[in-house]
Amino acid sequence: MARVAYFDCFSGISGDMLIGALLDAGLELDALAAEIDKLKLPGCSIKSEKVSRQHLACTKFDVIDSEEQSYRHLADLNGIVDAADLDEDIRQTAKATFQRIGGAEARIHDEQLEKVHFHEIGAVDTIVDVVGAVVGLKLLDIEQVYCSHLNVGSGTVTFSHGTYPVPAPATAEILRNVPIYTSDSEGELVTPTGAAIITTIADGFGQMPTMAVSSVGYGAGQRDSERPNALRVYLGEAEICGDDVIRVIETNIDDMNPEL
Repeated sequence: MARVAYFDCFSGISGDMLIGALLDAGLELDALAAEIDKLKLPGCSIKSEKVSRQHLACTKFDVIDSEEQSYRHLADLNGIVDAADLDEDIRQTAKATFQRIGGAEARIHDEQLEKVHFHEIGAVDTIVDVVGAVVGLKLLDIEQVYCSHLNVGSGTVTFSHGTYPVPAPATAEILRNVPIYTSDSEGELVTPTGAAIITTIADGFGQMPTMAVSSVGYGAGQRDSERPNALRVYLGEAEICGDDVIRVIETNIDDMNPEL
């Protein structure tokens, strides 16, 4: 039997929703904060609060950052993680997630990986979301992670590069070979950070495996809408067989780097 987390992305996924769901399912905020403090990010702290999304009680996770936002390169993000007193497996998974984002950005902008500027994705809250997700799963003793098909939303999204159709170009690149679908929910439901985290940590995508569920958590998104803007996670024990879930079709990270 393995300790398993299954993410039900009926309303998409983002880094803060993922951590909020883990907190709602039993992750202790103080334990998470102690690990995040190891990143030594000036003016950074975390908090959580109970909120409602279409009458569904959820936990909303937030990063408080008093420093001015700065653009970073992949080497800067890796340097922050390498300098932290984190377990080696946490550092490696976080860096693999940053690499996945950087590779997608490099491909869609036709740039060399080391020259890619991480705009919104290089912000402190994104660094905390990536590291916090990996830390949270380890604190909960999760051995395997599975995920539903991803609802990416519809319409357009506006950010530093302009206005683009949903999913945003970086998100679409990251989600190659991952089962996704659109819905009548207007707006971006899967963020680049959420896409990068789940494609890095997930052992498979598809139906929920047969499992003895010990806790269920809901992580709130930033806005409320007709569909509950929340991510659901099931934690429990499962004996995973090859046919229980659709396995991830691996995408070589080098394939997303036009230089390699």
